[in-house]
Amino acid sequence: MTKRTLLLALFLLCASCSSCSPDERLAPVGNGGSTSSASSASSTSGDAGAEPDAAGDDPFAQLPEIAPTATGRRGAAATVDLRGTLAAIEILKRGGNAVDAAVAAAGVLGVTDPFSCGIGGGGFMLVYLAGEGKVIALDHRETAPSRLEARSFYEDGAPIAFNELITSGLSVGVPGTVRGWSEALRRHGTLGLGDVLKRAIQVAEAGFDVDATFFEQTGRNLARFQAITSTKKLFLGPDGQPWPVGTIFKNPDLAGTYRLIAEGGEKAFYEGRVAEAIVAAVKSPPVEPGSALNVRAGVIELADLQGYEARVRPAVSTTYRDTTIYGLGLPSSGGIAVAEALNLLEGYDTATLTPVEVLHRYLGASRLAFADRGAFLGDPEFVDAPVKGLLSKDYADARRALIDLAEAPSAAAAPGDPYPFQSDPSPAPGGAPAARRGGAGPKDAHDNETTHITVSDAAGNIVSYTCTIEYEGGNGIVVPGHGFLLNNELTDFNIPPDPSSPHPNAVEPGKRPRSSMSPTIVLKDGKPELALGSPGGSTIITTVLQILVGHIDLGLPIDKALAAPRLSQRNSGNGATDAETAFLSAPEAEGLASLGHVLSDAGTMGGEIGAATALRFNGDGTVTAVAEPVRRHGGSAMVEQER
Repeated sequence: MTKRTLLLALFLLCASCSSCSPDERLAPVGNGGSTSSASSASSTSGDAGAEPDAAGDDPFAQLPEIAPTATGRRGAAATVDLRGTLAAIEILKRGGNAVDAAVAAAGVLGVTDPFSCGIGGGGFMLVYLAGEGKVIALDHRETAPSRLEARSFYEDGAPIAFNELITSGLSVGVPGTVRGWSEALRRHGTLGLGDVLKRAIQVAEAGFDVDATFFEQTGRNLARFQAITSTKKLFLGPDGQPWPVGTIFKNPDLAGTYRLIAEGGEKAFYEGRVAEAIVAAVKSPPVEPGSALNVRAGVIELADLQGYEARVRPAVSTTYRDTTIYGLGLPSSGGIAVAEALNLLEGYDTATLTPVEVLHRYLGASRLAFADRGAFLGDPEFVDAPVKGLLSKDYADARRALIDLAEAPSAAAAPGDPYPFQSDPSPAPGGAPAARRGGAGPKDAHDNETTHITVSDAAGNIVSYTCTIEYEGGNGIVVPGHGFLLNNELTDFNIPPDPSSPHPNAVEPGKRPRSSMSPTIVLKDGKPELALGSPGGSTIITTVLQILVGHIDLGLPIDKALAAPRLSQRNSGNGATDAETAFLSAPEAEGLASLGHVLSDAGTMGGEIGAATALRFNGDGTVTAVAEPVRRHGGSAMVEQER
């Protein structure tokens, strides 16, 4: 029995005992302002929406061992957290489909992984519909409030410091997660919000044991969490420090918010008391008296929440070798950048190359794709981006010559000119000149959070879902009385020195900031072969790209491709490349150094890049689910039916 299993077993035993008051049970008094007792939970009948209760077959009452890889039949799931994966598998076993399971997993991760995702944020869901044989994208990215202007991010003629903008009401975009869940379930699910949120409600009420990842994330955000009264009350102990590893952490306020949504649907979030609490937290941040932190107020109004809409968009795609790669289009740059880089790499016969030579070309392709990403891409409802040109194979052929096969570059690449490769070769009026003045964006080098969920079902439907509150811990403000952190998504906009400078990713009211999220689905001969994605800010793109190259070009099994040490080249100004600490001691590091590559782990989070999950659909009808074996202390992969 693991420490995790033992702690939960002790907790459930304690919760069922009537000889002590709730205050005396294992959960620390005052956690989230609650002294409510935990209740054991379990499934009842085979109904997919069954209420967890005290039946003896509840998988959450006796948690299984965490495994980063699992192979079997029917459905499968992989997430960063055991409970998130288990929630998805539970829904699948009760007859729900992949969309139902993905939302159930996201709901639980909002409890157990609250510094990466939650209902205060947004995301992108890529769905393969087996019955129709097509891939669609559901965009529930946050939007800029109607009263936000470009000059809102400036004081005394200069941009507000990025670190100050993060922890503020100004950085909060209108949350899209709940609307996205509702739209996904309505269009492609079989269950409702009330069904898929039951397990998340139970986990929030019963609590879970704080693990090393939760503890470390709290510690990295300690100063700003201490400065916000509602955040301090929930995420810090009576001594103002992070809850220790092994503590049973409960979030009854979030359980109550989930229950409102379960009973009242999306309207319960976007109207009424939850919406009013969001607006109040943004416009009057609950700052601790005497705090030295300057937490600026934002401008979200109730009308912004009431008017938020999710978008159903076509996926972008390209062919690579003998596969078809589907990804997210704008306002995410992820699918476009991955596809452009793959088009560049397709011109090389990687079967004849050494791993060092393949990685050298991978870094060169990523560099050029990021140059174009920074110059041309933004919200398609505001920007006429040259997507067809960027995805053109002819454009890749023309651009490939810029990759020096003998030497690494020592400076950033300039963007190309994709407009001649559009169906209509003329650029949108003023589009190209304005775009070319754009850079990569202030936060592209150091965003570390978000989470990715990968799920499939027995019918062959697949969901690759990346969701986020942006920075680790979002904007640091827990909505008082409701138990969830708000996002700081608006820091994804480009903020040039002069607010009048044009840029495709400049701030505008109602606009979605450009994203890097890259949920990906791969088909071969018209059948699913792979689904994957990762957190990690702009490194999401390079993480997904390197896994694809490792699996398709280097022939690594998907678990090995996902676990391999990572490199991330995002068109850095001096040509230097971020590298995981583990890569620096790999044999390939020396080979790349001989080509002039400068590798450093200084820009990574604890020496790591990303935290991917994936599903591999095997020729014998089985599916292999894969999560990280080491990064973020390891993730969880499970299958519905073990082989």
